[in-house]
Amino acid sequence: MTYNKELIKLHKPLIVLTGPTAVGKTALSIDFAKAINGEIISADSVQVYKGMDVGSAKITASEMDHVPHHLIDILNPDEEFNVMHFKQYATDAIHSIYERGHIPIITGGTGFYIQSVLYDIQFEEEEESDIRKQLELDAVKYGAEYLYEKLKQVDKPYADSLHANNVKRVIRALEFYELNGYPFSAHNKKQRENTSPYLFRYYVLNEPREILYDRIEKRVDQMVSLGLLEEVTNLKELGYHRDLVSMQGIGYKEIYSHLKKECTLEEAIAAIKLNTRHFAKRQLTWFRREKEVTWIHKQDFSHDSSKILEYLLHDFYEHIGKELQ
Repeated sequence: MTYNKELIKLHKPLIVLTGPTAVGKTALSIDFAKAINGEIISADSVQVYKGMDVGSAKITASEMDHVPHHLIDILNPDEEFNVMHFKQYATDAIHSIYERGHIPIITGGTGFYIQSVLYDIQFEEEEESDIRKQLELDAVKYGAEYLYEKLKQVDKPYADSLHANNVKRVIRALEFYELNGYPFSAHNKKQRENTSPYLFRYYVLNEPREILYDRIEKRVDQMVSLGLLEEVTNLKELGYHRDLVSMQGIGYKEIYSHLKKECTLEEAIAAIKLNTRHFAKRQLTWFRREKEVTWIHKQDFSHDSSKILEYLLHDFYEHIGKELQ
């Protein structure tokens, strides 16, 4: 289906197709994009990096099936990437997609990235404060759990959306609280009240926890069989050290610990599975707090992807498609 380019530029249609890790977003997003003449923007904090393929479950060229993808393989693992970078890259991609008369589809599981684009969240240029410097010293001296517990005391809602090992974001949230006197979660809530500049539909794909966790277990086993250990070993040999933001991704940090002889391979794999389950839980917590979300529970469609796609196409036409013809 093709749509009027001028109407696309006028209405700014945008699709978000997200959900917890391993729920099956990738295949569905490809079918959806082909049906509505869409292009996909990856909202993933690891797939942006070259050479980090297995551990990020990065889509392959054949899986893309000629559907254009953006924000994949654009940085080296030692380059910085955060929500501000994502917003800029994604917004630029959206504008170029409109120029081609196509529909942008943001897919991936990083909720804050999605929110930053959808509600045009504004970020101030960061300057390193004395507070941040002290928190960074505390992280080295007392460890990640110490800072995470501090964050839970002043901003439990935001802490619940993070893993304790995400030290950079824990520090930013503590710094924000110290500088502003109110929690970062309250700031996010206020930003979510922004009016979106887009005509959008926000779909969250989900399925029962026991099925999702089984999919996670099998995905991790598949990553190991596809060469996760070899991939992380190669990155280490190329000089990409474990303190890089890229190496904090689930799968990479655990295997890196094994390579440093801090745990066995079996223990690293078990940790990946556990941390991925916890990550999926945090993702769902985030999506439940978002507004104007359409939940798609796979069991309601007998886990039939063709029925889910049929529903998406009908819903898209009713809320967006008919405005573009």
